[in-house]
This record gives sequence, C-alpha cells and structure tokens, in this order.
Amino acid sequence: MWDNPALLRNLANMLIAFSMLALLCGAAYYTLHLPELAPVRSVKLDAAPQRVDAAAVLRVVRNEVRGNFFTVDIERLRGALERLPWVRSVTIRREFPERLTVQLEEHQVLAHWNESALVNRRGEIFVAETAQMLPSFIGPDEAAPEVARRYAEFSQQLAALNLRVTQLALSPRHAWQLRLNNGVVLELGREEMQQRVARFVTGYPYSQVALQGAGVKYVDLRYRNGFAVRMEHG
Repeated sequence: MWDNPALLRNLANMLIAFSMLALLCGAAYYTLHLPELAPVRSVKLDAAPQRVDAAAVLRVVRNEVRGNFFTVDIERLRGALERLPWVRSVTIRREFPERLTVQLEEHQVLAHWNESALVNRRGEIFVAETAQMLPSFIGPDEAAPEVARRYAEFSQQLAALNLRVTQLALSPRHAWQLRLNNGVVLELGREEMQQRVARFVTGYPYSQVALQGAGVKYVDLRYRNGFAVRMEHG
C-alpha cells in the first residue's frame, strides 16, 4: 500500500475532508450555542392561568430559560412548570425567531382525597391548596379513577331527590359508602351499587317524612328486597 502514490493521495484527501467537516461541525455547534445568537426575547402564555400562580410561572421561566432560541432546554422547562401546584400538563413550542409559547393545562378539581390531597375530574391525584367547598373521597390511591367515576354516577341518580354526595368512601375490601348532604349515610356494599342507590331513590319520597322524623342517619342497602335503617338517639 505504501508504494501506491494514488492510494496514499486519496487517503490524504479523505483525512483532510473529514478534518474540514469536523471543524465545520464544531464551529456550527459553537455558534449555535452562543447566547447572543437568536436569544429568547419573550415567553408567551396562551391563556391567563385561573389557579396557577402567575408569579410562580414567571420565576420558573426566569430560572430555566437558558441558552438561545435553538438550545433552550424545552423538556427541562416543561418539567419545572409541571411541578407547580395546579399544573396538570404543559405544552411548549418555539415560535421563530425569538419567542416561546407556553400552554398550561390546569387541574379541574373534583374532590378532596384522603384528607391530604385533591383529585381532578379525570380521577388523578394531585397536591394543592383550596378553600373551595368540595366533597371528600376516601380510598386506595390506585382506585381514584374508579371513585371519581362512581361519584358521577351516584350524583346523577341522587339529583332526582335534590341530594348531593358529600363523602364517598371505598374500603380496602371494595365496599362503598355514601354520606349525603342531609347527613344520611348509605351503605352500598360491594356489588350492584347503582341498583341499590336506585332502590333508595325510588323509596325515599315515600319514607322521607318518616325517616326524618325518626332521626334516621344510616341506611343499609345491602338487602335484596329492601333496606334497613338505624335511628339517631339524642
């Protein structure tokens, strides 16, 4: 090989070409990472947040937007924003030549969860603070989507009586219990929950006066053809 001038010349030319390519790539990388090249001059929120603290959003943007339009770490910024209370998800897009647009999706709160968190309408648990009057959900964390779904079903059934669920509890044995805004507790058990609530809704108008007069606070619906009540003794 060393006695072949043409081959040696071709190898030399290839090495020079690779060296020039590497040099150009390095120069391009360096240039693109210069902060003064195409700086991010503005960050726009698609809509004003309702529950998310706008000042907190601004602080995150100031801390996390580094580099220029091409090199700013979008994933890092998204992660930091999604850690803020009330933020469910974040979408960020670049708008050439100098702006980032941020869209925040906020949690739509449904209820308190186990007295330590909140749950949204999708059945997702999150941590935030609210002074809003909300029903209370109790149950295993993995059951939050099912509890949210059952709450919607039971609420729709009880609306016919102008009653609301103030507490919905799911036990570790998968038994359901409702507390209503009139103070009555409904014991539903582990099966045929909707049918049992429907039976209560059907019978309640006929027994309402008697039940209230007797101070009934507990109704056990785990019977096939009726329900049992427990009186409140003063």
